[in-house]
Amino acid sequence: MREEIILRKMQARDPAGLEALMDRYLPYVSVIVWNILRDCMSPEDCEETASDIFLAAWEQAEQLRPGHVKGWLGAVARNKAKNKLRQREQILPLVEDLLDLPGPDDPATALERAEEQALVRRAVFSLPDPDREIFLRHYYYAQTVREVAAAMRLNDSTVKTRLRRGRAKLKQLLTKEELA
Repeated sequence: MREEIILRKMQARDPAGLEALMDRYLPYVSVIVWNILRDCMSPEDCEETASDIFLAAWEQAEQLRPGHVKGWLGAVARNKAKNKLRQREQILPLVEDLLDLPGPDDPATALERAEEQALVRRAVFSLPDPDREIFLRHYYYAQTVREVAAAMRLNDSTVKTRLRRGRAKLKQLLTKEELA
């Protein structure tokens, strides 16, 4: 079903529109929510958060426009997942496998990618503790500078400075590794 038809059905309060929207975008929304909440909350909490996102789409169906639904759902998914973390006052996990990214099927490329991931992981985890957490919160969990500062009780300028220094340190470490 085309997005325009789905939205018309939702705006007409036809549950079939919401069902079609969920059929189309539930995997996308679930991945976003899971990537943010997976180490802090149960799968049931992740499912509940995903449901809340589609409830918000149902309630705001009049404002949704064709071609912009996926972006809107992605933004709402990120915000609701982050809010869920804040409500639970959870500390973000900083575990070793945090930077693993799915790789291609080709074994040679997969091996090369695994080596690159290991280099990046070692470099990130070599940063001193507060800098490492700031770096991971900002670049992995996509928290804004203001969100990182609030969560860690730091000034925005301190977070920006530590991010800049962390990037410089990672560049130095990774460039040195590539030359070795």
